[in-house]
Amino acid sequence: MLPCLDDLIPLVQAIAREELLPRFNHAERRVKADGSIVTEADFAVQRRLAEALRQRYPELELLGEEMDPARQRELLGRLEQGLWCLDPLDGTSNFAAGFPFFCISLALLQGPEPVLGLVYDPLRDECFTAQRGRGAWLNGRVLRCRTADLPLSACLAAVDFKRLDPGRAAALACRPPYRSLRYLGSGALEWCWLAADRFQVYLHGRQKLWDYAAGALILTEAGGWATTLEGEPIFAPGLPPRSVVAAGDSRLHGQWWAALAAEPHSGPE
Repeated sequence: MLPCLDDLIPLVQAIAREELLPRFNHAERRVKADGSIVTEADFAVQRRLAEALRQRYPELELLGEEMDPARQRELLGRLEQGLWCLDPLDGTSNFAAGFPFFCISLALLQGPEPVLGLVYDPLRDECFTAQRGRGAWLNGRVLRCRTADLPLSACLAAVDFKRLDPGRAAALACRPPYRSLRYLGSGALEWCWLAADRFQVYLHGRQKLWDYAAGALILTEAGGWATTLEGEPIFAPGLPPRSVVAAGDSRLHGQWWAALAAEPHSGPE
């Protein structure tokens, strides 16, 4: 039997309020070996959630972003038994700079794919959740992508140019196939905003497992559609990063993917 989302939600909310909000815009940052930023808030949330989940669900291990890669690889061998996948603070650069867009992302992986997803934005008190085959919710209300018949040229897009191949990034910047552009800096929360129709198409060149595990489930359970740039399914239970091409429905995804495939680029993202 799966853990109950109604039990997980208040746990994640309480830890976010106690560990993230008091540190927001006051956190000392340091740079990790891969060039990304980490703060004490990342480690505090991971410690708190790891301990709380261990007490409630001792049979389930936790893979966290702020964990040794060798340990992460070891844990990925236990997917059949169930494995929590945690990004304790997605949007750390935003958090450290005082930019109000960050979240906690938690997924339960079981077998080949995520079966539960929870993304919590403590500043807006918005909790996005999903259970495989059961649907997606925002603060307990059913979440469904609206499938208005918008052409790609009328859509609002979220695009992470930083992690795209330079040729593709330049082509998109010079000849955008969408109406307007936003990029907000928290992959997990961007998946959820796409599910909530706050923009209609999404592109990211490189996300790690903890960036997309919960958000991809929330989007697909809300009726959205996503693949990699190569047209492969998003979820792959491993540490290598994955590209993301996503939209609010399959029709729009097809238009978006075709537009990207037609643009020149200099190699894999």
